[in-house]
Amino acid sequence: MKRSLVILATAVLVAGCSGGGGGESAPQEEGGAPQKVTLEWWHLSTADPLKTLWDKRAKEFMAANPHVTIKATVLENEAYKAKLTTITQSGKAPDIFATWGGGVLKQQIDAGLVKDISQDVADVLPNFTPASLSAYQVDGKTYGLPTDIGLVGFWYNKKLFKQAGIDEPPTTWSAFLEDVKKLKASGTIPIALAGKEKWPGHYYWAYLALRIGGLEALKQAETDHDFTKPDFIEAGRQVKALADLQPFQKGFLNAAYSSPDGQAALVSNGKAAMELMGQWAPATQNDAGKGLGDDLGFFKFPAVEGGKGSIDDAFGGGGGLAVGADAPKEAVEFVKFMTQMDKHSEAVEAGGVLPVLKGEESAVKDPNLKEVAESLASASGYQLYLDQAYPPAVGAQVNDSVAELFAGTKTPEQVGAEITEVAKSEG
Repeated sequence: MKRSLVILATAVLVAGCSGGGGGESAPQEEGGAPQKVTLEWWHLSTADPLKTLWDKRAKEFMAANPHVTIKATVLENEAYKAKLTTITQSGKAPDIFATWGGGVLKQQIDAGLVKDISQDVADVLPNFTPASLSAYQVDGKTYGLPTDIGLVGFWYNKKLFKQAGIDEPPTTWSAFLEDVKKLKASGTIPIALAGKEKWPGHYYWAYLALRIGGLEALKQAETDHDFTKPDFIEAGRQVKALADLQPFQKGFLNAAYSSPDGQAALVSNGKAAMELMGQWAPATQNDAGKGLGDDLGFFKFPAVEGGKGSIDDAFGGGGGLAVGADAPKEAVEFVKFMTQMDKHSEAVEAGGVLPVLKGEESAVKDPNLKEVAESLASASGYQLYLDQAYPPAVGAQVNDSVAELFAGTKTPEQVGAEITEVAKSEG
Protein backbone atom coordinates (compact mmCIF):
# COMPACT_ATOMS: atom_id res chain seq x y z
CA MET A 1 0.00 0.00 0.00
CA LYS A 2 1.82 2.65 -0.88
CA ARG A 3 2.47 7.13 0.52
CA SER A 4 5.37 14.01 3.26
CA LEU A 5 2.86 15.10 5.06
CA VAL A 6 0.64 18.49 6.20
CA ILE A 7 -1.14 20.18 9.10
CA LEU A 8 -4.79 19.53 9.93
CA ALA A 9 -5.43 17.51 13.07
CA THR A 10 -8.38 18.35 15.27
CA ALA A 11 -8.02 19.13 18.95
CA VAL A 12 -9.90 15.94 19.68
CA LEU A 13 -7.37 13.83 17.77
CA VAL A 14 -4.43 15.60 19.37
CA ALA A 15 -5.86 15.10 22.82
CA GLY A 16 -6.89 11.55 22.00
CA CYS A 17 -3.38 10.51 21.06
CA SER A 18 -1.94 11.55 24.39
CA GLY A 19 -5.02 10.36 26.24
CA GLY A 20 -4.35 6.73 25.38
CA GLY A 21 -0.88 6.79 26.87
CA GLY A 22 -0.73 6.22 30.55
CA GLY A 23 2.73 4.87 31.24
CA GLU A 24 4.13 1.37 31.35
CA SER A 25 1.74 -0.20 33.81
CA ALA A 26 -1.99 0.18 34.18
CA PRO A 27 -2.93 1.68 37.60
CA GLN A 28 -5.46 -0.20 39.67
CA GLU A 29 -8.88 1.07 40.60
CA GLU A 30 -10.39 0.36 43.99
CA GLY A 31 -11.04 -3.35 44.34
CA GLY A 32 -7.99 -4.31 42.26
CA ALA A 33 -9.55 -3.93 38.79
CA PRO A 34 -7.32 -2.40 36.12
CA GLN A 35 -7.90 1.27 35.43
CA LYS A 36 -9.79 1.95 32.21
CA VAL A 37 -7.53 2.59 29.22
CA THR A 38 -8.36 4.07 25.82
CA LEU A 39 -6.07 3.13 22.95
CA GLU A 40 -5.93 5.32 19.85
CA TRP A 41 -5.28 3.02 16.86
CA TRP A 42 -4.60 4.57 13.46
CA HIS A 43 -4.54 2.42 10.33
CA LEU A 44 -5.28 2.67 6.61
CA SER A 45 -7.14 -0.57 5.83
CA THR A 46 -10.19 1.06 4.29
CA ALA A 47 -11.16 -1.93 2.12
CA ASP A 48 -12.25 -5.46 2.93
CA PRO A 49 -11.21 -8.02 3.94
CA LEU A 50 -8.90 -6.09 6.30
CA LYS A 51 -11.37 -3.35 7.19
CA THR A 52 -13.76 -5.92 8.67
CA LEU A 53 -11.05 -8.20 10.08
CA TRP A 54 -9.20 -5.41 11.90
CA ASP A 55 -12.49 -4.22 13.42
CA LYS A 56 -13.13 -7.81 14.54
CA ARG A 57 -9.65 -7.98 16.13
CA ALA A 58 -10.29 -4.81 18.12
CA LYS A 59 -13.62 -6.14 19.42
CA GLU A 60 -12.03 -9.47 20.38
CA PHE A 61 -9.26 -7.73 22.29
CA MET A 62 -11.71 -5.48 24.11
CA ALA A 63 -13.85 -8.49 25.03
CA ALA A 64 -10.80 -10.21 26.53
CA ASN A 65 -9.69 -6.96 28.23
CA PRO A 66 -12.85 -5.20 29.47
CA HIS A 67 -10.87 -2.27 30.85
CA VAL A 68 -9.59 -1.38 27.35
CA THR A 69 -11.41 0.72 24.76
CA ILE A 70 -9.91 0.89 21.27
CA LYS A 71 -10.74 3.93 19.17
CA ALA A 72 -9.83 3.34 15.51
CA THR A 73 -9.03 6.12 13.07
CA VAL A 74 -9.16 4.64 9.55
CA LEU A 75 -7.92 6.76 6.66
CA GLU A 76 -6.93 6.13 3.05
CA ASN A 77 -3.25 6.25 2.15
CA GLU A 78 -2.54 9.93 1.50
CA ALA A 79 -4.91 11.24 4.17
CA TYR A 80 -3.30 8.85 6.64
CA LYS A 81 0.23 10.02 5.86
CA ALA A 82 -0.79 13.68 6.06
CA LYS A 83 -2.59 13.31 9.38
CA LEU A 84 0.15 11.15 10.91
CA THR A 85 2.79 13.70 9.92
CA THR A 86 0.74 16.48 11.45
CA ILE A 87 0.40 14.70 14.75
CA THR A 88 4.05 13.62 14.89
CA GLN A 89 5.18 17.16 14.04
CA SER A 90 3.33 18.26 17.18
CA GLY A 91 5.52 15.88 19.20
CA LYS A 92 2.93 13.14 19.72
CA ALA A 93 2.02 9.81 18.19
CA PRO A 94 -1.05 7.56 18.34
CA ASP A 95 -0.83 4.69 20.82
CA ILE A 96 -0.76 2.20 17.92
CA PHE A 97 -0.23 3.19 14.32
CA ALA A 98 0.35 1.62 10.93
CA THR A 99 3.87 2.04 9.59
CA TRP A 100 5.83 1.01 6.52
CA GLY A 101 9.08 1.14 8.50
CA GLY A 102 12.28 2.35 6.84
CA GLY A 103 13.47 5.95 6.84
CA VAL A 104 10.13 7.42 7.94
CA LEU A 105 9.97 5.21 11.03
CA LYS A 106 13.62 6.01 11.82
CA GLN A 107 12.87 9.73 11.83
CA GLN A 108 9.99 9.11 14.22
CA ILE A 109 12.30 7.02 16.41
CA ASP A 110 14.98 9.73 16.38
CA ALA A 111 12.31 12.23 17.46
CA GLY A 112 11.50 10.05 20.48
CA LEU A 113 7.96 9.27 19.31
CA VAL A 114 8.14 5.48 19.05
CA LYS A 115 8.49 2.93 21.83
CA ASP A 116 11.35 0.43 21.80
CA ILE A 117 9.41 -2.82 22.22
CA SER A 118 12.40 -5.16 21.93
CA GLN A 119 12.02 -6.69 25.38
CA ASP A 120 8.22 -6.80 25.25
CA VAL A 121 8.19 -8.83 22.01
CA ALA A 122 11.37 -10.87 22.51
CA ASP A 123 9.27 -14.01 23.08
CA VAL A 124 7.52 -13.74 19.68
CA LEU A 125 10.30 -12.39 17.43
CA PRO A 126 11.47 -15.90 16.43
CA ASN A 127 8.00 -16.50 14.92
CA PHE A 128 8.53 -13.88 12.18
CA THR A 129 10.43 -14.23 8.92
CA PRO A 130 13.60 -12.08 8.91
CA ALA A 131 12.55 -10.23 5.72
CA SER A 132 9.24 -9.14 7.22
CA LEU A 133 10.89 -7.83 10.41
CA SER A 134 13.74 -5.94 8.80
CA ALA A 135 11.89 -2.67 8.10
CA TYR A 136 10.94 -2.27 11.78
CA GLN A 137 14.33 -2.92 13.37
CA VAL A 138 16.89 -0.15 13.82
CA ASP A 139 20.34 -0.58 15.36
CA GLY A 140 19.41 -4.01 16.69
CA LYS A 141 16.22 -2.80 18.38
CA THR A 142 12.62 -3.56 17.44
CA TYR A 143 10.10 -0.73 17.06
CA GLY A 144 7.19 -2.53 15.44
CA LEU A 145 5.83 -5.88 14.30
CA PRO A 146 4.92 -6.65 10.67
CA THR A 147 1.39 -7.44 9.57
CA ASP A 148 2.12 -7.75 5.84
CA ILE A 149 4.91 -8.05 3.31
CA GLY A 150 4.75 -8.06 -0.44
CA LEU A 151 5.97 -6.62 -3.66
CA VAL A 152 4.82 -4.41 -6.48
CA GLY A 153 4.08 -5.98 -9.84
CA PHE A 154 1.71 -5.73 -12.77
CA TRP A 155 -1.88 -6.87 -12.25
CA TYR A 156 -3.46 -7.48 -15.64
CA ASN A 157 -6.65 -8.50 -17.42
CA LYS A 158 -6.01 -11.79 -19.24
CA LYS A 159 -9.02 -11.31 -21.49
CA LEU A 160 -7.90 -7.88 -22.71
CA PHE A 161 -4.36 -9.15 -23.28
CA LYS A 162 -5.75 -12.00 -25.39
CA GLN A 163 -7.93 -9.62 -27.40
CA ALA A 164 -4.82 -7.59 -28.18
CA GLY A 165 -2.99 -10.70 -29.41
CA ILE A 166 -0.73 -11.02 -26.35
CA ASP A 167 -0.35 -14.68 -25.38
CA GLU A 168 2.09 -14.31 -22.48
CA PRO A 169 2.99 -11.41 -20.16
CA PRO A 170 6.23 -9.64 -21.17
CA THR A 171 9.50 -10.44 -19.41
CA THR A 172 11.58 -7.62 -20.94
CA TRP A 173 11.03 -3.87 -20.99
CA SER A 174 11.17 -3.65 -24.79
CA ALA A 175 8.52 -6.39 -25.04
CA PHE A 176 6.44 -4.53 -22.46
CA LEU A 177 6.49 -1.34 -24.54
CA GLU A 178 5.46 -3.34 -27.62
CA ASP A 179 2.58 -4.88 -25.68
CA VAL A 180 1.46 -1.41 -24.60
CA LYS A 181 1.27 -0.48 -28.30
CA LYS A 182 -0.74 -3.63 -29.07
CA LEU A 183 -3.20 -2.95 -26.27
CA LYS A 184 -3.69 0.63 -27.42
CA ALA A 185 -4.21 -0.50 -31.01
CA SER A 186 -6.91 -2.93 -29.83
CA GLY A 187 -8.91 -0.03 -28.38
CA THR A 188 -8.04 -0.74 -24.74
CA ILE A 189 -6.46 1.66 -22.23
CA PRO A 190 -3.15 -0.14 -21.61
CA ILE A 191 -2.44 1.16 -18.09
CA ALA A 192 -4.46 2.82 -15.34
CA LEU A 193 -2.52 5.32 -13.24
CA ALA A 194 -3.53 7.42 -10.23
CA GLY A 195 -1.43 10.45 -11.19
CA LYS A 196 -3.00 12.72 -8.60
CA GLU A 197 -1.66 10.62 -5.72
CA LYS A 198 1.88 10.48 -7.14
CA TRP A 199 3.12 7.46 -5.15
CA PRO A 200 1.81 4.94 -7.72
CA GLY A 201 3.87 6.71 -10.39
CA HIS A 202 7.10 6.49 -8.42
CA TYR A 203 6.92 2.71 -8.74
CA TYR A 204 7.86 2.96 -12.44
CA TRP A 205 10.95 5.12 -11.94
CA ALA A 206 12.06 3.12 -8.89
CA TYR A 207 11.64 -0.24 -10.60
CA LEU A 208 13.46 0.96 -13.73
CA ALA A 209 16.31 2.27 -11.58
CA LEU A 210 16.40 -1.11 -9.84
CA ARG A 211 16.42 -3.05 -13.12
CA ILE A 212 18.97 -0.73 -14.82
CA GLY A 213 21.33 0.06 -11.92
CA GLY A 214 20.73 -2.95 -9.73
CA LEU A 215 20.01 -3.05 -6.00
CA GLU A 216 23.43 -1.56 -5.23
CA ALA A 217 22.59 1.67 -7.08
CA LEU A 218 19.60 2.32 -4.84
CA LYS A 219 21.47 1.33 -1.68
CA GLN A 220 24.41 3.55 -2.64
CA ALA A 221 22.07 6.49 -3.17
CA GLU A 222 21.03 6.22 0.47
CA THR A 223 24.66 7.03 1.34
CA ASP A 224 25.96 9.40 -1.34
CA HIS A 225 22.57 11.06 -2.04
CA ASP A 226 23.39 11.25 -5.76
CA PHE A 227 20.55 10.57 -8.21
CA THR A 228 22.25 12.21 -11.18
CA LYS A 229 24.25 9.10 -12.12
CA PRO A 230 23.67 7.60 -15.59
CA ASP A 231 21.54 4.68 -14.32
CA PHE A 232 19.03 7.03 -12.67
CA ILE A 233 18.93 9.29 -15.72
CA GLU A 234 18.31 6.26 -17.94
CA ALA A 235 15.49 5.17 -15.65
CA GLY A 236 13.93 8.58 -16.21
CA ARG A 237 14.38 8.26 -19.97
CA GLN A 238 12.56 4.93 -19.96
CA VAL A 239 9.71 6.43 -17.93
CA LYS A 240 9.51 9.13 -20.60
CA ALA A 241 9.57 6.47 -23.35
CA LEU A 242 6.53 4.89 -21.71
CA ALA A 243 4.75 8.21 -21.16
CA ASP A 244 5.36 9.18 -24.80
CA LEU A 245 3.19 6.21 -25.83
CA GLN A 246 0.27 7.86 -23.97
CA PRO A 247 -0.66 4.56 -22.33
CA PHE A 248 -2.78 5.96 -19.49
CA GLN A 249 -6.44 6.91 -19.22
CA LYS A 250 -7.56 10.43 -20.08
CA GLY A 251 -7.19 12.72 -17.10
CA PHE A 252 -4.78 10.37 -15.31
CA LEU A 253 -2.89 13.30 -13.77
CA ASN A 254 -5.99 14.10 -11.68
CA ALA A 255 -7.02 10.50 -10.99
CA ALA A 256 -7.13 8.93 -7.53
CA TYR A 257 -6.25 5.34 -6.70
CA SER A 258 -9.19 3.76 -4.88
CA SER A 259 -12.10 6.07 -5.79
CA PRO A 260 -15.01 4.73 -7.91
CA ASP A 261 -13.44 6.29 -11.03
CA GLY A 262 -9.81 5.76 -9.98
CA GLN A 263 -6.96 3.50 -10.97
CA ALA A 264 -8.16 0.32 -9.23
CA ALA A 265 -11.73 0.67 -10.53
CA LEU A 266 -10.60 1.12 -14.14
CA VAL A 267 -8.82 -2.24 -14.01
CA SER A 268 -11.54 -3.89 -11.93
CA ASN A 269 -14.27 -2.84 -14.39
CA GLY A 270 -12.32 -4.00 -17.46
CA LYS A 271 -11.67 -0.50 -18.82
CA ALA A 272 -7.86 -0.66 -18.47
CA ALA A 273 -5.64 -3.67 -19.10
CA MET A 274 -3.23 -3.37 -16.18
CA GLU A 275 -1.89 -1.45 -13.21
CA LEU A 276 1.46 -1.50 -11.41
CA MET A 277 0.54 -2.02 -7.77
CA GLY A 278 1.29 -3.90 -4.57
CA GLN A 279 -0.10 -7.14 -3.20
CA TRP A 280 -3.25 -5.42 -1.93
CA ALA A 281 -4.40 -4.72 -5.51
CA PRO A 282 -6.97 -7.56 -5.82
CA ALA A 283 -8.74 -6.55 -2.61
CA THR A 284 -8.81 -2.88 -3.61
CA GLN A 285 -10.03 -3.73 -7.10
CA ASN A 286 -12.88 -5.81 -5.68
CA ASP A 287 -13.83 -2.99 -3.34
CA ALA A 288 -13.64 -0.29 -6.03
CA GLY A 289 -15.33 -2.12 -8.91
CA LYS A 290 -16.81 -5.36 -10.21
CA GLY A 291 -13.62 -7.41 -9.92
CA LEU A 292 -12.02 -9.54 -12.64
CA GLY A 293 -12.25 -12.97 -11.04
CA ASP A 294 -10.35 -15.57 -13.07
CA ASP A 295 -9.38 -12.94 -15.66
CA LEU A 296 -7.00 -11.30 -13.19
CA GLY A 297 -3.32 -12.21 -13.57
CA PHE A 298 0.03 -11.07 -12.17
CA PHE A 299 3.52 -10.68 -13.61
CA LYS A 300 6.83 -9.32 -12.36
CA PHE A 301 8.17 -5.97 -13.50
CA PRO A 302 10.12 -6.83 -16.67
CA ALA A 303 13.90 -6.96 -16.91
CA VAL A 304 15.68 -4.18 -18.81
CA GLU A 305 18.03 -5.48 -21.46
CA GLY A 306 21.63 -4.71 -20.50
CA GLY A 307 20.65 -3.68 -16.97
CA LYS A 308 22.60 -4.68 -13.87
CA GLY A 309 19.47 -5.73 -11.99
CA SER A 310 17.60 -9.03 -12.13
CA ILE A 311 13.93 -9.63 -12.83
CA ASP A 312 13.99 -11.46 -9.48
CA ASP A 313 14.97 -8.31 -7.54
CA ALA A 314 11.83 -7.35 -5.65
CA PHE A 315 10.56 -3.84 -4.93
CA GLY A 316 7.86 -3.27 -2.40
CA GLY A 317 7.21 -3.37 1.28
CA GLY A 318 4.60 -4.42 3.70
CA GLY A 319 2.92 -2.92 6.67
CA GLY A 320 3.40 -3.10 10.39
CA LEU A 321 2.23 -1.70 13.70
CA ALA A 322 4.33 0.61 15.84
CA VAL A 323 3.61 1.82 19.36
CA GLY A 324 3.74 5.44 20.49
CA ALA A 325 6.42 6.30 23.06
CA ASP A 326 3.88 7.21 25.74
CA ALA A 327 1.42 4.39 25.07
CA PRO A 328 0.39 2.07 27.93
CA LYS A 329 1.43 -1.57 28.05
CA GLU A 330 -1.92 -2.63 26.59
CA ALA A 331 -0.85 -1.12 23.27
CA VAL A 332 2.03 -3.58 22.97
CA GLU A 333 -0.27 -6.40 24.05
CA PHE A 334 -2.68 -5.49 21.24
CA VAL A 335 0.11 -5.49 18.63
CA LYS A 336 1.18 -8.96 19.79
CA PHE A 337 -2.47 -10.07 19.73
CA MET A 338 -2.84 -8.88 16.12
CA THR A 339 0.15 -10.97 15.03
CA GLN A 340 -0.70 -14.24 16.75
CA MET A 341 -0.66 -17.13 14.29
CA ASP A 342 -4.38 -17.94 14.51
CA LYS A 343 -5.39 -14.27 14.21
CA HIS A 344 -2.97 -13.25 11.47
CA SER A 345 -3.47 -16.38 9.37
CA GLU A 346 -7.16 -15.54 9.07
CA ALA A 347 -6.16 -12.33 7.30
CA VAL A 348 -3.76 -14.27 5.06
CA GLU A 349 -6.42 -16.81 4.14
CA ALA A 350 -8.87 -14.02 3.34
CA GLY A 351 -6.36 -12.56 0.87
CA GLY A 352 -5.81 -9.35 2.81
CA VAL A 353 -2.12 -9.83 3.62
CA LEU A 354 0.77 -12.15 2.86
CA PRO A 355 2.65 -14.34 5.36
CA VAL A 356 4.95 -12.68 7.87
CA LEU A 357 5.04 -15.65 10.27
CA LYS A 358 7.05 -18.78 9.66
CA GLY A 359 4.89 -21.67 8.49
CA GLU A 360 2.02 -19.43 7.40
CA GLU A 361 2.47 -20.04 3.66
CA SER A 362 -0.26 -22.68 3.43
CA ALA A 363 -2.85 -20.06 4.38
CA VAL A 364 -2.40 -18.29 1.00
CA LYS A 365 -5.36 -19.46 -1.11
CA ASP A 366 -5.53 -16.96 -3.97
CA PRO A 367 -3.44 -18.20 -6.94
CA ASN A 368 -2.19 -14.70 -7.81
CA LEU A 369 -1.17 -14.00 -4.23
CA LYS A 370 0.54 -17.40 -4.16
CA GLU A 371 2.57 -16.21 -7.15
CA VAL A 372 3.47 -13.03 -5.27
CA ALA A 373 4.48 -15.08 -2.22
CA GLU A 374 6.59 -17.38 -4.38
CA SER A 375 8.23 -14.38 -6.06
CA LEU A 376 9.12 -13.03 -2.64
CA ALA A 377 10.48 -16.39 -1.54
CA SER A 378 12.77 -16.55 -4.58
CA ALA A 379 13.72 -12.86 -4.63
CA SER A 380 17.41 -12.21 -5.27
CA GLY A 381 17.19 -8.84 -3.50
CA TYR A 382 14.62 -6.61 -1.81
CA GLN A 383 14.19 -2.83 -2.04
CA LEU A 384 11.72 -0.93 0.15
CA TYR A 385 9.49 1.71 -1.47
CA LEU A 386 11.67 4.77 -2.07
CA ASP A 387 9.20 7.08 -0.34
CA GLN A 388 9.67 4.93 2.77
CA ALA A 389 13.30 3.79 2.45
CA TYR A 390 14.56 7.36 2.21
CA PRO A 391 13.82 10.25 4.61
CA PRO A 392 10.32 11.70 4.14
CA ALA A 393 11.45 14.84 2.30
CA VAL A 394 13.46 12.76 -0.18
CA GLY A 395 10.61 10.33 -0.73
CA ALA A 396 8.21 13.23 -1.29
CA GLN A 397 10.58 14.75 -3.85
CA VAL A 398 10.84 11.42 -5.70
CA ASN A 399 7.06 11.30 -5.94
CA ASP A 400 6.75 14.95 -7.01
CA SER A 401 9.54 14.85 -9.57
CA VAL A 402 8.42 11.59 -11.17
CA ALA A 403 4.88 12.97 -11.41
CA GLU A 404 6.27 15.93 -13.37
CA LEU A 405 8.19 13.52 -15.59
CA PHE A 406 4.92 11.75 -16.43
CA ALA A 407 3.28 15.12 -17.03
CA GLY A 408 6.06 16.11 -19.44
CA THR A 409 7.02 19.19 -17.43
CA LYS A 410 10.43 17.91 -16.25
CA THR A 411 13.27 16.09 -18.02
CA PRO A 412 15.00 12.95 -16.67
CA GLU A 413 18.04 15.12 -15.89
CA GLN A 414 15.97 17.66 -13.97
CA VAL A 415 14.31 14.87 -11.99
CA GLY A 416 17.69 13.46 -10.94
CA ALA A 417 18.99 16.91 -10.00
CA GLU A 418 15.89 17.83 -7.94
CA ILE A 419 15.97 14.59 -5.92
CA THR A 420 19.73 14.94 -5.38
CA GLU A 421 19.36 18.50 -4.09
CA VAL A 422 16.82 17.45 -1.46
CA ALA A 423 18.72 14.26 -0.56
CA LYS A 424 21.96 16.18 0.04
CA SER A 425 20.20 18.79 2.17
CA GLU A 426 18.61 16.02 4.25
CA GLY A 427 21.82 13.97 4.44
